[in-house]
Amino acid sequence: MKAPGFFDVEECLAGLSKKGDVLEHLNRTIDFALFRPDLERAVPRSNGAKGGRPPFDHVLMFKVLILQAMNGLGDEATEYFMRDRLTWKRFLGLGISDPVPDANTIWTFREHLTKANAIKALFERFDAALRDAGYLAMSGQLLDATIVAAPKQRNTDGEKAAIKAGTIPDAWKDKPAKLRQKDRDARWTVKYSKAKPREDGQPQVDLAVPSFGYKNHVSADRAHGLIRKWLVTDAAAHDGARLHDLLDKTNTASGVWADTAYRSENNETFMAKNGFVSQVHRKKPKGKPMPDRTRKANALKSMVRSKIEHIFAHQKGPMAAIVRTIGKARAETKIGMINLAYNMRRLMWLERKRAPA
Repeated sequence: MKAPGFFDVEECLAGLSKKGDVLEHLNRTIDFALFRPDLERAVPRSNGAKGGRPPFDHVLMFKVLILQAMNGLGDEATEYFMRDRLTWKRFLGLGISDPVPDANTIWTFREHLTKANAIKALFERFDAALRDAGYLAMSGQLLDATIVAAPKQRNTDGEKAAIKAGTIPDAWKDKPAKLRQKDRDARWTVKYSKAKPREDGQPQVDLAVPSFGYKNHVSADRAHGLIRKWLVTDAAAHDGARLHDLLDKTNTASGVWADTAYRSENNETFMAKNGFVSQVHRKKPKGKPMPDRTRKANALKSMVRSKIEHIFAHQKGPMAAIVRTIGKARAETKIGMINLAYNMRRLMWLERKRAPA
């Protein structure tokens, strides 16, 4: 097989463009240079006086993390696909023979962002660009949370008790290598799913699904379906306790849609005092059937609130969201990148929708 020439590569890329290269569209839609000031503050670089290979550009490395978040990849797999895919090379501005960042370089760059707590600034930078483009937070907001899985920990009962108490198990104190591989911030939780009765009226067994990891709490605007605020907790954290931190006061409408986990006297009082109109689902009375009026009202609210499930379905489906890192700080960077990457994909869809036929 002969080596590919310049025109062979150009012809191949032209064919990919005709088929609709999503990354090419992403490059046209988003000015990635707007992230450079925040990236340069977060990731220090030497002046080159000591020599060595020049570092990869900040924006290039940020785009690598976007690719990683959009595809649910680890560092090794990200390096492989950068070497393998022409569309990725074009997105990154690399020639077919140019060097690509290896897995260690990707990890180090992301670690700098984590230590600088830069992901919030990067997310807010893009949110400001969305608003400047006319995508204001409008028509109220939708609140919900989803579990993002992390590698499961195999610990003894004693080790679990020590972790919950906020201490390091005695057996790990003299094993720093083992301690580095143990995630003491993630938690187990059980998600219950009510099974619908069969057609013959016979009840079925409810499902209880154990999960380990973190929770991605988000507030999305109703008009555009863009994530406006988010935060990360362990998977066992209660959703309703995060309402105060998720509410977006910049939304042009006051409605707040959420499921029954967010219904509490404290939350209702807080929303009323701060000018929000609660559209939160009402709970079924304990030991009594759901009143027909309440059931119908909840059904109408569900027609609006359910749109936030599209965000999580996309993140867990095409984006294959998962946390492969250790610790909450790194999980925040990973989940923050997932939320940012989602908004970028959503912007592409909104721009296509707005474009004239």
